[in-house]
Amino acid sequence: MSLIEVRGLQKSFGPLEVLKGIDLTVEKGERIAIIGGSGCGKSVFLRSLCLLEKPDAGQVFIDGQEITAKGADVDQIRRGMGMVFQKFHLFSEMNVMDNLCLAPVRLKGMKREEAEAKAMDLLAQVGLASRAHAWPTVLSGGQQQRIAICRCLMMEPKVLLFDEPTSALDPTMVGEVLAVIRMLAKRDMSMLIVTHEMNFAREVANRVLFFADGGIYEQGTPAEMFDAPKRAKTVAFINKIKYFAYEISRRHFDLMQVQGGIQSFGEKYGMDQPHTYRLQICCEELIYDLMNNCYPGQENVDIKLTIAYTESNGSNEITLDCGGKEYNPFVQQDDGLSVTILKKMAKQLDYRQENARNYIHIVL
Repeated sequence: MSLIEVRGLQKSFGPLEVLKGIDLTVEKGERIAIIGGSGCGKSVFLRSLCLLEKPDAGQVFIDGQEITAKGADVDQIRRGMGMVFQKFHLFSEMNVMDNLCLAPVRLKGMKREEAEAKAMDLLAQVGLASRAHAWPTVLSGGQQQRIAICRCLMMEPKVLLFDEPTSALDPTMVGEVLAVIRMLAKRDMSMLIVTHEMNFAREVANRVLFFADGGIYEQGTPAEMFDAPKRAKTVAFINKIKYFAYEISRRHFDLMQVQGGIQSFGEKYGMDQPHTYRLQICCEELIYDLMNNCYPGQENVDIKLTIAYTESNGSNEITLDCGGKEYNPFVQQDDGLSVTILKKMAKQLDYRQENARNYIHIVL
C-alpha cells in the first residue's frame, strides 16, 4: 500500500485553474522534491494533500485512508502528516517547550513528563536543547524553523510536508534548517519538499517533480532532472533560460525596435556590450538575407526571431523560423557578412526545412 496516493486532483481560484488533474503515488521512505516557477501550483498542491486547501475534484489517500472522502475524519488522518510552513507559526504566547508539548498532550493523550522528555531529545538533535524555555520572539528565524520541525516530529508523523521551509530565512540561516532536513533524510523519513534550493533537492531527494501547466510536467531522479531533463520547460527552468522573441510580418519592419529589444535583453541579463552588438549584427543580417531569398520582391513576410540566453553557462542561441522559398544561408558560395561573422563565433550552425518552412538554429 502506498503512503500517499493522489488521483485526478483539481483546484481553481475563480477562473484560474491551478491544478489540472494531478496523479501521484508516494511510497514509504520516498523523499520527493517539488520544483517549478512561482505560481505554478507547488504550494497549493502540498496544502491540498492535508486539506488546508480544499480540492475542487479528485481523491487523496493517506496510508490507505481517503482524506477527501465525504465524512472522513480529517483531523485524525492529518495526524499522520506534519506540515512545515514558510512562516514558522509558533505560538508566540508560549515558550518552546509548551509549543512542542501542546499537541501530543492534547491530541494523543501523552503525559506531560513524557512529552517534555521527547521534546528535549528532539531539541538536542537539532542543537537547541538550551533554548527549551525561550520565547519564540527572541529566537532567530532559523531557530524557529528548527523548532517548527521538532513540533511536527512530536506527533510522530508518517510523512513530512515542507512548503519552502527556507524561503523566509536570511541566507545565513538557510544552512541550519537544511541540515536538519538532511538528517531526517538519512533516517529515511518520508518527505515532500517544495523548494527553490536546487542543489539541496539534488542532494536530498530520490525523486524530483517539476510543476508547470497545472500539473507534474516532468519527473525523474535528481540526475535525470538536473543533468538531462527531456522537456522544453524543464530545460528552461533548470538552466534558467531567458528569451527574447520578435515576429516580422512586413518587409518594412521597425529594425530599431528589434535592435533596441536585443540591447535591453542583453543589459537585463548582464551580457557584455561587444557580445550584444554581435547578436544585433547577426540578427539584422540574417533577417534581411532571409527576406531577400525567401520572399524576393514581396512586401508580406513571415519571420520569427528568438534569442535564448542560458544563465547557467552564458551561452546564446538564435533561432529563425521563416516561410517562403527554401533557402539555406550556410551553403551559399559567397557568404554574406552575417554568415562570415557566425562561422567565426558560432559553436553550431544548423538548417532544416520542415512543413514548407525554413528553420535556422545557431549556438554561440
